[in-house]
Amino acid sequence: MPRQVAVVIETSGSTARPKRVMLSTDALLSSAAASSGRLGGPGQWLLALPAHYVAGVQVLVRSLAAGTTPVVLPAGHFDPAVFAAHADLLTDPSRFTSVVPVQLARLVTAAADDRFLRATLRRFTGILVGGQALPPGLFERARELDLNLITTYGSSETAGGCVYNGIPIGNTEVRSVAGQLEISGSVLAEGYLDDPELTRDRFVDVRGVRWYRTGDLGEVDDATGVVRVLGRMDNVIISGGEKVSLDAVERIVRALPGLGEAQVVGVDDPQWGQVPVIVRDGAAGAGTGPGADPAALARAGEAVASVLGRAARPARIVTVSAIPHLASGKPDRQALGRLLDDLRGAGEPGHERGHEPGR
Repeated sequence: MPRQVAVVIETSGSTARPKRVMLSTDALLSSAAASSGRLGGPGQWLLALPAHYVAGVQVLVRSLAAGTTPVVLPAGHFDPAVFAAHADLLTDPSRFTSVVPVQLARLVTAAADDRFLRATLRRFTGILVGGQALPPGLFERARELDLNLITTYGSSETAGGCVYNGIPIGNTEVRSVAGQLEISGSVLAEGYLDDPELTRDRFVDVRGVRWYRTGDLGEVDDATGVVRVLGRMDNVIISGGEKVSLDAVERIVRALPGLGEAQVVGVDDPQWGQVPVIVRDGAAGAGTGPGADPAALARAGEAVASVLGRAARPARIVTVSAIPHLASGKPDRQALGRLLDDLRGAGEPGHERGHEPGR
């Protein structure tokens, strides 16, 4: 391990095997300084994420750099009331927290009927949210409550969020090469522990500038520099010989009534190779059991086909008792895939079958 490495972060492994990312002190402090500059100065932080994930580590690093003492949320189930009680312990006039979308959704829902929580959230100078794409409407709901929301994009390989509200911070630069986002700057990791081959593949030197290949599909506006993330390159299936981005399907599906928290995964299909399947959470009110909902499937199919083509049309809807999540708050897509395999093996209870995607 290089001597300059300060911490090693194991990535979540939500769609692939976990990797161990080596971050130097310089990268961590550079990220903290860039964040402070973008947020208007240092402040006090509420740690609401696990400290072994990069977003949690960065809350601690920012606190050390600012000379402030963070308030730490207890481990376990995320409870908006517990969050509010701990946020009330913050004493600095500039206060920040970092959350993932599932946490933000719980806070926004609870704040709609809780004046104390609503007032507590409004006192935050900035609420950073990242780790995955925001469900449609969640950002607007948060802004309607007058919350100071900042969307972030980054990864362990970039020492956490390095793009705030679509704009790179500090000396970070982002470009799109053949549709893949690449990032350069002083926030980049040293590489992967005990994996020099992967390090060489993901971190490349181009005319003296080191770039990290993110594996994310995206684009950068030439005029404004705004970064738009379109989805993961490895979250693509081949359906009937055509490439289908499951992230793109999911964005459209989540804009439909009753499917705002749904996940879209690819499953094997004897005719088309693979097809998109919508998975919704019974705990979110969809209910479980075999009750079919052909109207919801038809609406989803029409909406997706109109934008992405017929190959992307979801084949069916599956309702599960609960969407599995990682400790970071991200959906655990590997566990979700195993759950669907188990459902198929058990005769697919809760399976709502509609027409197959037309070709």
